[in-house]
This record gives sequence, C-alpha cells and structure tokens, in this order.
Amino acid sequence: MRTKIILAGIATCLCFYTRAQNKKILADTTPEFKTTNAHLMDEVVVTGQYAPNTEDNAVQKVQVIDRKKIDAIGAQNLRDVLTNQLNVRLSQDPILGSGMSLQGISGEDVKILIDGVPVIGRQNGNIDLSQIDLNNIDRIEVIEGPMAVSYGTDALAGTINLITKKSQSGLLNIGMSTYYESMGTYNLNGRFGIHKKKHTLILSGGRNFFSGWNPGDKPSLFDLSAHTADDSRYQLWKPREQYLAGLQYTYTIGKTTISYSGSYFQEQIINRGHPAAPYGENTFDGYYHTQRISNTMFLKSEIAEHKFLDFFVSYNTYKNVDNTYYVDLTTLNKSISNADGEQDTSKFHQLSSRATFSTSNANKKINYETGYDINLQIASGSMMKAGFQNMGDYALFTSAEYKPFGALTIRPGLRYSYNTDYNAPLIPSVNTLYKINDNLKLRASYSRGFRAPSLQELYFYFVDVNHDIRGNPNLKAENSNNYTLTATYTNSLNSFHYKAEGGLFYNDIRNLITLAQKGSGNEYTYINIGKYRTEGLQVNGQANFNHFNVSLGGSYTGTYNQLTESAHAPSYSYSPELRSSIYYDLRKEGIRISFFYKYTGKAVGYTIDATNTVKQTFIDPYSVSDASISKYIFKKYLNISVGCKNLFNVQNVTAFAAGTVHTSASDNIPISTGRYYFVKLDLNLNSKS
Repeated sequence: MRTKIILAGIATCLCFYTRAQNKKILADTTPEFKTTNAHLMDEVVVTGQYAPNTEDNAVQKVQVIDRKKIDAIGAQNLRDVLTNQLNVRLSQDPILGSGMSLQGISGEDVKILIDGVPVIGRQNGNIDLSQIDLNNIDRIEVIEGPMAVSYGTDALAGTINLITKKSQSGLLNIGMSTYYESMGTYNLNGRFGIHKKKHTLILSGGRNFFSGWNPGDKPSLFDLSAHTADDSRYQLWKPREQYLAGLQYTYTIGKTTISYSGSYFQEQIINRGHPAAPYGENTFDGYYHTQRISNTMFLKSEIAEHKFLDFFVSYNTYKNVDNTYYVDLTTLNKSISNADGEQDTSKFHQLSSRATFSTSNANKKINYETGYDINLQIASGSMMKAGFQNMGDYALFTSAEYKPFGALTIRPGLRYSYNTDYNAPLIPSVNTLYKINDNLKLRASYSRGFRAPSLQELYFYFVDVNHDIRGNPNLKAENSNNYTLTATYTNSLNSFHYKAEGGLFYNDIRNLITLAQKGSGNEYTYINIGKYRTEGLQVNGQANFNHFNVSLGGSYTGTYNQLTESAHAPSYSYSPELRSSIYYDLRKEGIRISFFYKYTGKAVGYTIDATNTVKQTFIDPYSVSDASISKYIFKKYLNISVGCKNLFNVQNVTAFAAGTVHTSASDNIPISTGRYYFVKLDLNLNSKS
C-alpha cells in the first residue's frame, strides 16, 4: 500500500508538471491566460519565516485560516475551526475537553502558539481546544510536519500559530460581539482600542457560557420545560463558564515595535452526578476550575536594511483545581468529599524567552537565521513526586536559505538543546522550494521532530488503595523522521482563478511514551515503547470566479499497527477524509453565504483481547456540515450572521474495541451536540480622528 501511495504521489506531481507545460504553451498563444496569481497566493505568513513573507515564497507549506473564514464558520474557539480542516481528527472528553490529531499523530505532538508563544496547560498531554478563544484572533497559520528546529518540543506532527489583532487605523475602535446557539451557548465579548501617533492600546474581555447538553435535548431559545431533580442534572456535555480579559499595548518608532500582551482566562466545568441508587437522595458532583494567565514582552525591529531582530520574554501560569462534593439532593447541602484522589490542585509556571537574528533579502543568494530558545518549567501539586518539580531547556538553533539559482531555495537547519532532566536529541532539517515556473511550485522536506517527556510523565505520583501510577525519571524524548513532498499549481483564465495542490507525507516515530503496567502487579508507569508510523496522500483544489469561491480536498492516511511485529495483522490501517466549502459573495449588498462539509472515514486499529487474540477495533465514519449567511447593515457598522451547524444531526458514532472472553466492547463516542442554530451580531465602530 505504501508503494501505491508513493507512486500515486509521483504521478500527481508529474500530472502537475505536464499540465504546467501545457498551460505555459497556452499562455504563450492565448492572451487571456495570466501568469500572475497574487489573488490566490498573497497571504502574508510569519510562522517559521525570517521576516513576514508571502505564502507563495515560504519554503514550508503554510496554510492560512483568515478572519473571513473564522467568521463564516461562526467559530468561537479553536475546536470550531479545526472541525472543518482536512487531516485533523477531533476527540471529546467530558472533563478534559477537546483534543485533536494531525497526520494521524496525537495532539500531544502538536505545538500550539499564540503570536509565537507556547500555550501552557496540557492536561493528559493535550491542550483543550475549546479554551482557546478566537474573538481577538486575526488569522491562524498551520504547518503540518515537524517544526522542531524553530520551536522545539511538541512540534512533531505540526504547528498551529494564532496571530492576534494588534493594530487599528482610526483613533478609536469600539467593538462588541454577541453569539447565541440554540443548544445553550450565550457569549458576549467586547473590544476597545485607541491609536494615537506611536501608541496603540487595545482592551478586550468577555464571558462565554454553555448550559450543558444531553442527547435528546431539543433546540430552543430558552429552556422552559420542567425537570425533576433526577432526570436532567447529569449531562453528557458538561456546563461550562469562561471569563476572558486581554490587554495589548504597542509602541512603534521607525522600524521598531515594542509591545506588551497580557491575557487572563478562567473556566469552571460542572460535572453533576447521577442520583445514587436505590432512592436517589444523594450524589457526587465535580467542579473543575482552570486559570491561565499570560504576560509577554515583544521586540521586533529591522535593525538595518534586510536585517531583523525578533525577541520575546514570557511568563505564563496555569492552575487547575479539581473538587468533588457529596450532595444531599433532599436538602441541597453539599460538603467536600474525603475520598482519596477526589481533591487536587495543580500549578504550572513557565518562563520562556526566544530571540532570532535574521536576514531576508530576495536579491541575495544566502539568507539566514540564528537564535536561542529558553524554557523553564515549574510544576507543583499533590500528585507530583515530592510536591514540586522543575525542568530547564536551553537551545540554540540556526538555518540558512540558499538559492543556487533563482528558481531553487534550499533551507537546512539545526537545533542543539541542553535539558536538565533528559538527554535532548540533536534536531536537523532540510526544506526545499523549487519554482518550476510562475504557476508550478514543488516543496520537499526532511525534518526531525521530538517531544520531550512532560513533568507529569517524569514525576507523577498517585498511590492509594485503588491507584498506583508513577512517573519515570529515566524517560527518553520521543523522536521522529518526517518526509514531505508537495506540489502547488495556480493559474487564471480571465476572471476564473484556481489552485491545485497534492502532497505526500511519512512520519516514523520512535521511543513513543506510553502509560503501561509494570510487571505483574498493579503499578503503572510511563515507558518508551516501540514505534509508530503514519503516511498519507493529500489533494486540494480551490477556484474562485465572479461571486463564488469553491474548495474541495481529500486525504488518505495510514497508521502503523505495532502488533504486526508479534502477531498477524495488517501493517497499516488507512482512513479517508473529504472536505469542501462554498462561499457566495454579493459584495454590493454586503451578503455572504457559506457552506462547509467534511467526511471523516472509518478509523481502524488492532488490539489483543483477553484470550490473546488479535482483534480489529474501529470508529465508524461520519459527516458534518454547516451553513450560514451574513449581512452588513448600517454602513457596515453591524454584521448579522445566522446559520445551522451539524446539519446531519450527528451526535455520537459507534466505536468497537476488544472486550472480555465472551463479550465485545462497543461504545458511542460523542461528536457533537446534535443539530443547532446560531445567531451572531458584530458591532464595529471606528473614529477616524
């Protein structure tokens, strides 16, 4: 199968090349064909770049999700956006929230940044995507494949960088956004900005509220139905309330910008328990509190012509408090539970600093970047060995872009790290960009990635009557080798503009960190076990003409079955994905109609059941689709959006895993809160002077 995929990829690239040559001939003989396609490739990107660059000239393949698409989806958080992205699979935990995988690799190996600063607060290895609010985000940049040379640990499967809004044109800007969903979401966010000469100050804040949801709940404006105490208190999708605040100050003098960014996030999730048998007069409720505070100073400067300095220092904190209460449902009195493991407070502190010096001159054969990256972490909590642990990581990295001739760019890179708690690997990478002509571009890369063992994996300690889970201070870093090949073709015929992309990827991961049983006892610990591989083919097409913008894409991803080495099972299991989007813009009327669709294919795996027999596991396929319409009114001061999400009413999908000797284990995995409707109002007032 791998050979077929590679041959298919080569055939795709050859097809692109043949079409390019044919179109080049047509371009020479047919005047209406244009060779410039800035409308499809003019996005400015910053992730992994020496200086702000165009998507067309970036050596890495950078995917941009702009504000228009974020608004068209009606996305409130990062989970909403990634629901419609190709090669991304989402997961949902009632308490830990939304997780993801990219290129078939767990979200533990995906680096999430805000303005280049790592987001703190991984629970069980994942960042809860529903905690990352998008109201102050200008665009999102996604790079698939390792970016470890630039960004270090966790950037193994890919990097997601959220770019915030930092500027405004007028003296004053006042914005307000209200958002309502028929299954119980009520969000209110505001923004105030002032810009005078060299100074810009932006304040933002808001509240996001979700009342919880159960399968069978009907969409309604207000829940007016009566419930008894024991039939509705437990909810599959837990109620949550979030408070957000942000401050950005920017001082600009010449080609130098100094800025401060601060943010505050607070969330409470309530997990109300089922009334206990036999009389239903008591239960246990869980309250989960999260607090995240971020403070960052930035310095960006063109210190000389084509020479750039980029620096930040950041101090971030994350606090997670889990409380369990015994509740008397007859009196509604509650008291703290004294059972083992039901009360926990964890705190994480991270001090980060990163600086780069780079040159970026399109007329030079060689440009380069060199820099340092420092991350100091401190963790404390009752489930941390000795109650307190810390880790330091100090890295130097460099890369260079060499153009032996105009059409070819070669970018080798290297990262060296010293870590206080484990042996950090040496990280090399090589990226190439070859512009065959103005329309066709090939990108090929080899990158090594790694994921450092977390403080939890190294020093976790939870031992009581029912648990014995311990960290392993001897863990090694996960490391991977990634190979990627992509081709991009763009062209125009009068007002018809189109772009086609095809690509292959292969990931080989070693020293995978896994929680496993130690010996024949009840002790569990983290170990480096075996290997994991993924490979895949991805194609995308996009066209815009007149008022329409249409895109269609598909991927076919295979994941390696380690049981192949000890039992009879296929080496790889493959799963398809399809996605499409349609925009229809009536610019004069200020109307946009949007439609999104994604098909997630059956995910197959293998495991060993209680009889030592290899069994197939799977998650059933499903489709999600959203539609919306938006309209500007009052001289574009107000935008009204209405839409429907999850048109096919997908709530749960069936999953099957190996069970006991006589039974199988099947379950339903939550996907979404059924079909629901949303209304969003965006008010934006600007003062020119």
